[in-house]
Amino acid sequence: MSVAAMPSRQFFSRERSVAAPGFNRWLVPPAALAVHLCIGMAYGFSVFWLPLSRVVGGAEPKACPADMGFFATVFATSCDWKISMLGWTFTLFFVFLGSSAAVFGHWLETAGPRKAGLAASVCWCGGLLISAAGVYLHQIWMLWLGSGVIGGIGLGLGYISPVSTLIKWFPDRRGMATGMAIMGFGGGAMIGAPLADRLMSFYATPGSVGVWQTFVTMAAIYFVFMVGGSLGYRVPREGWKPEGWAPTTAANKMVTSRHVHLNVAWKTPQFWLLWAVLMLNVSAGIGVLGMASPMLQEVFGGKLIGLDIGFSELDAAQKAKIAAIAAGFTGLLSLCNIGGRLAWATWSDKLGRKTTYAIFFILGIILYSAAPFAAQQGNIVLFVLFFCVILSMYGGGFATIPAYLADIFGTHYVGAIHGRLLTAWSTAGVLGPVLVNYLRDYQLDHGVARDAVYNQTMYILAGLLVLGLVCDLAVRPVAEKLFMTDEEVAAEKKTSVAAVVAEEKEPHADFEDYVEEGQAAEAAAADARRAAAAQNGNSRILLFAAWAAVGIPLAWGVSITLQKTFVLFH
Repeated sequence: MSVAAMPSRQFFSRERSVAAPGFNRWLVPPAALAVHLCIGMAYGFSVFWLPLSRVVGGAEPKACPADMGFFATVFATSCDWKISMLGWTFTLFFVFLGSSAAVFGHWLETAGPRKAGLAASVCWCGGLLISAAGVYLHQIWMLWLGSGVIGGIGLGLGYISPVSTLIKWFPDRRGMATGMAIMGFGGGAMIGAPLADRLMSFYATPGSVGVWQTFVTMAAIYFVFMVGGSLGYRVPREGWKPEGWAPTTAANKMVTSRHVHLNVAWKTPQFWLLWAVLMLNVSAGIGVLGMASPMLQEVFGGKLIGLDIGFSELDAAQKAKIAAIAAGFTGLLSLCNIGGRLAWATWSDKLGRKTTYAIFFILGIILYSAAPFAAQQGNIVLFVLFFCVILSMYGGGFATIPAYLADIFGTHYVGAIHGRLLTAWSTAGVLGPVLVNYLRDYQLDHGVARDAVYNQTMYILAGLLVLGLVCDLAVRPVAEKLFMTDEEVAAEKKTSVAAVVAEEKEPHADFEDYVEEGQAAEAAAADARRAAAAQNGNSRILLFAAWAAVGIPLAWGVSITLQKTFVLFH
């Protein structure tokens, strides 16, 4: 039965999101970006920590009594929250992102990206509203529940919702397609953080820091964008492929046109090797990203402002100056993270996914090992350049892994497989920062100078990348016996190969009926071509509007980040 002949289905079903003939596939990436730019604000949530740490005390935080227990602190309304308590929201984000992606990945493949995107919209924006209530009532558990747990589930659903769809729309450019969407997750904080800062300033009063009002406003804005993006999702009809494109898997044994079932894929050595590849790459990158600002300040100290003195010798005014420079460094790393997601993923279409990851690890090993040398030489430009490249590969790893999975396991279950693989991100989100932070504190406690405190850490992170390189080189094509048969694939798609074959081979009653059907088919095709031509102008307008809707906010965020980055080189 053709899509056009299907009975009416509910609006949010996968069947109703199948694209009509002539649909422009370039409308799908801006829809994905609309969702990812919103949930990417998770990276920028630290903008709320300082205001939330002085809700009760105002200008100066009001500390809870020293003898107050943990649970009493959680429910207390008469004293301020510590930033360490607020930071648990960030941890919960990525724990529940990975776990929800793993749990709901299979449901996504059957429900379709539209329904998953709408569920993500409700969870992410609903979580912000619960957090707003928690701030208003001064109950931090509501912040953890709203943004951390429910919002984290929204992150997982929103993150994976467009992945398999984009891969199916762009079989000729898998890396580039996923890079465009996942770039949005990295760029969400560039828009959300300055927006939140301006909203808090607008809503702030002598009795309020303006955070709960900001949560409500951002929930409303994000809901509009996320729902619009989710409704813009379309899946290609069965058998669709780009005009003039033909698979070339014979030239690359690491790319298959077959499919491995989800329940089989996660039990293969290939899955766990790729899990380790992602986890080790992210652990090294996220550890640096979380400590970028203090690292630059402590390594170079007064050299950042032309003084040959260490960080501990600076006065308060001088520390404020180098903090501004370090903020520019952090902004520059964010730009590299975002640019790397699109650039490396696009290059992987030419280089191959295995080769791209090998470059990440080999180049990363060299740069992490050379960073202490740049620091010892006092070469700020070289040090910054090293970490710009490192962070581009950190972002590139996120954007390249969905295409790597599609190459190895096929496209049918790639969204669900990617969801389970994202538990590697949850693991790295704990391992990387803990490794960097505790090594730093341990060395400071044992008398290591601040400008040398990160040297051993860099060597250890380089060691993680050595392990990652070994895992990447060990990846081989999946064994032939693990692929699904055509009949199994058809059964998963709720169709019958036998019925299709029978329908195709059924003889016509007579020659006249055959001729009439052929003429009718030609007439229908001509009508479709005329309708497509008539809609071409409208399609171009829609395409421009879709890209403008996500491009303008992204350009605004980039411009603000560049202004902050300029301080680094001023």
